[in-house]
Amino acid sequence: MATSTSARRFALYAWSVLAYNVAVVLWGAFVRATGAGADLLLVALLVYWAFRAFPRRHAVRQGALLSAVFLMSEALLGAALVLLEHVARNQSSARAYSLSAHLLNTLTLLACLTLTAWWATRQAPVRVGLRAVWLAAFSLGMVMILGVSGAIAALGDTLFPSRSLAEGLARDFDAAASIFVRLRILHPVIAALAAAWLVFYAVTTAGRRPDLRPRAWLLLALLAGQVTAGFANLLLSAPVWMQLIHLLLADALWISLVLLCAGTLEPDGVLADKSM
Repeated sequence: MATSTSARRFALYAWSVLAYNVAVVLWGAFVRATGAGADLLLVALLVYWAFRAFPRRHAVRQGALLSAVFLMSEALLGAALVLLEHVARNQSSARAYSLSAHLLNTLTLLACLTLTAWWATRQAPVRVGLRAVWLAAFSLGMVMILGVSGAIAALGDTLFPSRSLAEGLARDFDAAASIFVRLRILHPVIAALAAAWLVFYAVTTAGRRPDLRPRAWLLLALLAGQVTAGFANLLLSAPVWMQLIHLLLADALWISLVLLCAGTLEPDGVLADKSM
């Protein structure tokens, strides 16, 4: 059984690995490099430490193992992107599928790392009603769909940059334009729907679970920042630096949502106190 001190040390290391992976995602978006070799060593140590510090069937062990699995699939998908030449100026429609698979894997990896760090110092998740599970799953699924649409929109902005907002909007509705350009219009629509749902989810969760209010308010604050960055990205015709800020906020939003969803699967403050 991990002591409180060792659990805190493990959690600190796990959060550091998560932060490193977010940096890798940003760096990869900038130069399409992953640095998977160094990352693999960090996650290997995470798994080793989890098995040394926590008992059998502990959620931290499961989270660390899943992190390793999705890190390896991340490396394989990254290698596939290069081998298939779905990089640089490649404009094939197949690139959208490989890019989407890579993004979904990245989000899952970040979720596993987040939960590994969180569960190190928290009570393990418990069985809850199906309503909480479905609401959490739907919320995470909405943001995954939003992320895929954003990645495709960003690819269109990179491959076919516009000199002005008016020019970009005209291309969006041009039947002769690339599929990546014509799909861009879906991103703000999906973003509006996802934002409305996340506001509803955060507010209702905060109302039912006072102990989760800080996480709910954090999600809403990051959501407001992300929406603002999205508008700025649109108005500025998506320069690279603005795309990176948008991506950083998207990762932070995803991590905060994972933590809020995880909280709905934990006992509330009253039950936690009684169980101690």
